[in-house]
Amino acid sequence: MPLEHGEPSRLDGRLDALAPRLGLGLSGQDRERLLAYMAMIQRWTKVYNLTAVRDPDEMFTHHLLDCLAVVAPLRQGSGETGRGALRVLDVGSGAGLPGVILAMLNPAWQVTCVDAVAKKAAFIRQAAAELSLPNLHGVHGRVEATGTFKKPEFDLITSRAFASIHDFTTLTRQLLAPHGQWAAMKANLSADERAAVPQDIEMFHVEQLEVPDLNENRCLVWLRPRLPADQSPHQP
Repeated sequence: MPLEHGEPSRLDGRLDALAPRLGLGLSGQDRERLLAYMAMIQRWTKVYNLTAVRDPDEMFTHHLLDCLAVVAPLRQGSGETGRGALRVLDVGSGAGLPGVILAMLNPAWQVTCVDAVAKKAAFIRQAAAELSLPNLHGVHGRVEATGTFKKPEFDLITSRAFASIHDFTTLTRQLLAPHGQWAAMKANLSADERAAVPQDIEMFHVEQLEVPDLNENRCLVWLRPRLPADQSPHQP
């Protein structure tokens, strides 16, 4: 159902109240653009079925708050690199979750959203135009396909319910910059999925997330290529 009269004001109030719990300081413009983005998803979903979530309150918690919950952790986890022009790839981005939100709240980052479905990549490009996000790019293609990217070097590669950790890292390995990192958004991380992580990749941190008003498990799984012993940052 579309946003009814009074809904934007109510949701803006919720965003303003909940942002501090997510470690974020959202300006009035930030909140306005976030809600405009949510309204865009709703409009496009009527025709193109971008997401199965259609109720405004459910979309607010399961999409908007869910993705806002990773913004501060991604900034912190990216360290000094994240304070500059971080090159981010959001794989299997769908409606741009979390890529659009990362671009919106981190204007210095260059965020590329890739999806194998043409209409979803087109939505990302339309969102970049309507929301005035010159740092947001939509690419149609398979992430593993040769030629999808001209400059295959990203400092941070993210995904949200895209694939198993094994497939996510394997399919995107050639796109990761030297000393880059992966950050996968997950509901749960099973023992089998942990065991299937390739031997040359280190799962160095699993960060538990709390999404306000969402009573479901969420975590951010951080990974990076293993360095040879003589290049380990722990070596003197």
